[in-house]
Amino acid sequence: MKVGFVSLGCPKNLVDSEVMMGQLAARGHELTPHPDQADVLVVNTCSFIDPAKQESVDTILEMAEYKRVGRATRLVVAGCLVERYRGDIRKDMPEVDAIIGTNEVDRIVEVCEGIGAAEAAPPSDLYLYHDLTPRILATPKHFAYMKIAEGCDHPCTFCVIPQYRGKFRSRRFESVVAEATRLFGQGVREINLIGQDTTCYGEDFGLKDGLADLLARLAQIETPFQKWVRFLYAYPNKVTQKLLDTIAEHDSLVKYIDMPLQHASASVLKRMKRGANGDIFLKLIERIRKTIPGVAVRTSFIAGFPGETDADFEELKQFVEAAQFDRLGVFSYSDEDTSGSFQLDGKVDGRTIANRKRSLMALQKKISRKRNKKMVGQEVQVLVEGLSPDTDLLWQGRMSTQAPEIDGHVLINDVEGAEPKPGQMRLLRITEAHDYDLIGTLLDNTEEPVQLKGAAPQLVSIAPLASGFVIPNQIPVR
Repeated sequence: MKVGFVSLGCPKNLVDSEVMMGQLAARGHELTPHPDQADVLVVNTCSFIDPAKQESVDTILEMAEYKRVGRATRLVVAGCLVERYRGDIRKDMPEVDAIIGTNEVDRIVEVCEGIGAAEAAPPSDLYLYHDLTPRILATPKHFAYMKIAEGCDHPCTFCVIPQYRGKFRSRRFESVVAEATRLFGQGVREINLIGQDTTCYGEDFGLKDGLADLLARLAQIETPFQKWVRFLYAYPNKVTQKLLDTIAEHDSLVKYIDMPLQHASASVLKRMKRGANGDIFLKLIERIRKTIPGVAVRTSFIAGFPGETDADFEELKQFVEAAQFDRLGVFSYSDEDTSGSFQLDGKVDGRTIANRKRSLMALQKKISRKRNKKMVGQEVQVLVEGLSPDTDLLWQGRMSTQAPEIDGHVLINDVEGAEPKPGQMRLLRITEAHDYDLIGTLLDNTEEPVQLKGAAPQLVSIAPLASGFVIPNQIPVR
């Protein structure tokens, strides 16, 4: 059959889509980027907050229309929306032929082929893929996400992820190393480790410094080219000194800490069931920067959490001013009916939430512009991504301190040597600075192409369209 995929939401959800596509391809089915040519359409949904839920519903209805007028005979809905609204989907969306939750990813073949029940009882075992699981990358060939853990045990009142993903569980150490080795062997230059809380990695195995040990082992994987290894989503009280020392020690571990703090007011953090306060965070950030020279620190906050007063928000702004983050994101509080915070009093109205978010981002814009201007004249290494999506006159790349898809870019407006190619790492001098992006000139002549012996591709590399659909770039020879 021809199967078309739409993957919505976060990179963790994207990896689930990659695993489902891998299982279908291993069964002999073909992936198509054209929804009107698909026999089966799969929508992997997100339902973390209201806008994500609406996008998921709209996409399901859009794919249902392709089923009505096109070739498709089956529509499968997967992911977090299923976990949250399983009964409602079955009742209100007759166009949907089968649903599978986040812990039923391994049922994708049977539901697409129509040989299994449209809906099965929730599995007794929580799913977690491993290095032998078929998987098809849905990212450009030069970088990949790799899930090292699933689920979460933190009690954050604003978050519903544990309800969908289950308790925290880590992948086996050697399974992660084996998959990373294979990805690097296939020419991937950058691996981004993800999980609900990567800093808890290995705790369920009794490891004290599991993430630090894993990063050190990944840094030792031999490659014929320079590689980058990054991890995302650090929980602040899990950032140990050994973890920081390990990042500082190895060149291939990028100097980047993504640590969502959510707030700085002690009273708001207490209602979030997060703990700590801005002063504790400032001391941690100081220790991070002292241990890892040149590190970029990224965080995110929630504006308008129930009970957040004007004084709380002012304290948050003062904290952001003091911390001088390299990267910062702000989310508007979403009052999810199954979250712990749904029962809290002191709800903040939508207009106030929007104003606070806008105010905080305006503050960060000034900080970002100031920090970027200090980089003018510096020479940095960039990973070339390709032509800019905005103009064919500029190339686009990222420094190691810019994570894919969430941070800014470096725009390349002049090339002294050979024209760059996607996936190359090149030396660049920064010539201009803007609020979030930088502009520069490539200095080196070229990076020699890497010839990998005995590394025939085992995955199909695909690139996402804006709509979430994917385009196969190459089909492996098996």
